[in-house]
Amino acid sequence: MVDERDVAAVERQLGRTPRGLRAVAHRCPCGLPDVVETAPRLPDGSPFPTLFYLTCPRAASAIGTLETSGMMRQMQARLAEDPGLAQAYQAAHDDYIARRDKAAAEDGLEPLPRDMQSTGGMPNRVKCLHALVGHELAVPGSNPFGREALDALGEWWADGPCCAVGTEETQEEEETK
Repeated sequence: MVDERDVAAVERQLGRTPRGLRAVAHRCPCGLPDVVETAPRLPDGSPFPTLFYLTCPRAASAIGTLETSGMMRQMQARLAEDPGLAQAYQAAHDDYIARRDKAAAEDGLEPLPRDMQSTGGMPNRVKCLHALVGHELAVPGSNPFGREALDALGEWWADGPCCAVGTEETQEEEETK
């Protein structure tokens, strides 16, 4: 279960109530969640294929900069040319599906259809570095492109936490809502 402080942090990070929240999958060096694990199906039963969801707005912004730099095009080209890289990316996809199916089973949910994407374009495309980095943070060593992007990010946490949680100021703000 996710504690109230973590839920409050994720709400502040996303600017909305998180959907299908199962667990904190990774914490930023500042101590706040930066990746959460979500249920494969939302409470209304609709599919939600993104098991590991990046929540930190600073990390997301830095990743957005990488995406606009052309990094994904370069990765996609390398994926087509390098059989070893393609095999590692396929393994990342397989890992993601297995973990998502396990989460569904633990929650008593029907697994998502086999032809549904895992995340970030896997296994044949590179289309969302946010999702690939989320996977790599949650399961270190699992995603070759997530690792590359993560290594290129720098220390997004260096300026301190992305949001305040549990302070008198945040408690007052929440009371006035």
